[in-house]
Amino acid sequence: MFRTIFMLCGFIIVALLLLFVVPAGAYAVPPAITADAAVLMDAVTGQVFYAKNSYKQCPPASLTKIMTAIIALENGKPDDVATVSRKAASISDGSIIDLHPGEKITLHNLLKAALISSANDSTVAIAEHVGGSESRFIEMMNTKAILLGALNTRYANTNGYTHPNHYSTAYDLALIARYALKNPQFAQYVRRREAVVEWYDRSRKEAIHNTNRLLFGGYPEINGVKTGSTSIAGSCLIASAGKDGRRLITVVLHSRDRYRDAIRLLDYGFSQIESVDLCRAKEPVGCLAVGGGIYLAVTVMAEREVNADLLRSDLPELRSEINLNSSVEAPVRPGQKLGEAVFYLRGQELARVSLVAAEAVPRKGWVVYMREKVFG
Repeated sequence: MFRTIFMLCGFIIVALLLLFVVPAGAYAVPPAITADAAVLMDAVTGQVFYAKNSYKQCPPASLTKIMTAIIALENGKPDDVATVSRKAASISDGSIIDLHPGEKITLHNLLKAALISSANDSTVAIAEHVGGSESRFIEMMNTKAILLGALNTRYANTNGYTHPNHYSTAYDLALIARYALKNPQFAQYVRRREAVVEWYDRSRKEAIHNTNRLLFGGYPEINGVKTGSTSIAGSCLIASAGKDGRRLITVVLHSRDRYRDAIRLLDYGFSQIESVDLCRAKEPVGCLAVGGGIYLAVTVMAEREVNADLLRSDLPELRSEINLNSSVEAPVRPGQKLGEAVFYLRGQELARVSLVAAEAVPRKGWVVYMREKVFG
């Protein structure tokens, strides 16, 4: 009589949420892009919504400078004054601010030059000042990559020059950018359209402009982060944007049209990602029989709300698994765990939540027990 009762009528609430079907035409296919590798990631959760060769090792070009800036900001102070070495002044390939040996310039100004105008000489000056030597600074970059989980990334320099031992992936670069954007100083640098680099003795000033064209009206919601290009790496871009409370990061590597690729991926994310309630907190979802209690059953509810951000095209693939205790005996306490619900997307676990008793079920007293024996 007191075997476990699983009331399907109650759990239909959860099932309907999980098996919600999007009407035909309500979701779009992923965009076609020209990049050899790309990723679209939620800047808050790190969830990936689009991936193309996202773990393929590629030369990152000047996207390298994001890690250079992270190490500098975490190990130096913006008002530190660096003295330019002959080595830093000798850098002449690509974008530079034409540093001269013996010049003094603050770390703040060097970071502006590196992140806004992608100056290659400034990163060497940064590395020598913060790390004591460029080689030591590169070791710090590689260690940080490992700590961030960017396990397919290796740095051989601070600016992104092509080197066989200098590589990353679209996924790793999104991880690194996501981490960097949590630093307010970094976020301020990469959203600026222009700035003035000023030497410490005020003998020189250099107006610089951001290399990221999306900041100049190309995409209203854009707030960073960095461009990169070499003959081997091709045109690369990491772009970050916020809209309707959601923040996304996209990475495109070796692209024939990096800005259009980035816009297509961001538009896809903002139009196709939905926040879905998998279950609601404290809402009854079924009943479980109770042995030896003054009530025959106890109401079961989810302990907390569970939601997820998903692509609309993923919604029909949601599934749930309800696991209840095989038996429960009184007394039952409010909030007592009686099982759990597990949510899956294409067979992969998405989330889980405890199912708990909504109310108390006291044990029967001996008087009630005897009455039932006598009167049935």
